[in-house]
Amino acid sequence: MAGQVRQPIDLPSLERYIDKNVAEIKTPLELKQFGFGQSNPTYQITDSTGTRYVMRKAPPGQLLSKTAHRVDREYKIIKALEQTDVPVPKAYCLCEDNGVIGTPFYIMEFLDGRMVTEPHFPGFSPEERTEMWRDAVRTLAKFHRVDFKEVGLSDFGRHGGFYDRQLKTFGTLSKAQAAVEDVDTKVPVGDIPHFDDMVAFFKQKSSQPKDRTTLIHGDYKIDNLVFHKTEPRVIGILDWEMATIGHPLSDFVNLTAPWVWVGRISGSAHSEKAVEHFAPGATPGLPSLDQAVKWYTDASGYDVRPELAWGNAFGGYRGAIIMQGIAARYARRQASGTTAKNYAAQMGPYGEWAYSLVKQLQQSSGGKVKL
Repeated sequence: MAGQVRQPIDLPSLERYIDKNVAEIKTPLELKQFGFGQSNPTYQITDSTGTRYVMRKAPPGQLLSKTAHRVDREYKIIKALEQTDVPVPKAYCLCEDNGVIGTPFYIMEFLDGRMVTEPHFPGFSPEERTEMWRDAVRTLAKFHRVDFKEVGLSDFGRHGGFYDRQLKTFGTLSKAQAAVEDVDTKVPVGDIPHFDDMVAFFKQKSSQPKDRTTLIHGDYKIDNLVFHKTEPRVIGILDWEMATIGHPLSDFVNLTAPWVWVGRISGSAHSEKAVEHFAPGATPGLPSLDQAVKWYTDASGYDVRPELAWGNAFGGYRGAIIMQGIAARYARRQASGTTAKNYAAQMGPYGEWAYSLVKQLQQSSGGKVKL
């Protein structure tokens, strides 16, 4: 998975820093770069004893957002979770001195395990498929049970009001994305269908989930987990860039999204082929959404069932904003290739699908929650 270094760094300077600050790592070092870690460049370090480590650094150049690429936050939560039963890599050091390799970075343990890119676990036995999903769900519940005050993370994010803050952030973001004009046609990306109606619905306190406050990962899903080489269990959670204090429903919805996507065809939007493996009975050993809900509820003590439909609808709304963001980057030609163009074309149909979830939720409430 690690290969040619695409973004060179000052290796002698890094070695000098490690010699002074990280006794466990023995120089000289060999450096490779992983294919993943598009946001924060990620490198494999091999020291003189043959031991491997992972380094994550902020990207070079002027950053568009002061809140993005915060490798210090990634390091902080990984380091804090080392004192819990949540599986994370060991964190060795955080360097915030730009003079060492140009941007802040941290170094953590290399986890020698399996990474699975498809959530239906192709090539695994039905028994392994069931157990790997079970442990992914239980690991999330274990993480949500962590008392952030006890592990020194009280200042890791605001307490309470998570979805109201999300609505405010997404509203500002969507407005900016909608105004982006195509460099060739000068046509703006435009608004997501029914955006204002969806926002008005989600803002209603009568519809919102009960306020809960836990640590959240922000992008918890199968391909951000490392599984044991031979056993069906999680040995590490990766990619903590979006972690904060928030509502645990958001993580659970993100993990179980493939079940919600089954059969999603709205307008010209086409279902992802991989998602159809989640249709009932399509993949031996793949659990049902009900099973995943029960595993999570039993392990976390939080029964998501009364709030799951709302969470899924909000997840659809969030997904539409992500598609709009891809459309905006494509309009500026900052995202190139057929794939980006195809994703950009999904903004409208995705918005329609998200709105259909909102309408279903409103109808199921007997008209008590208005659009």
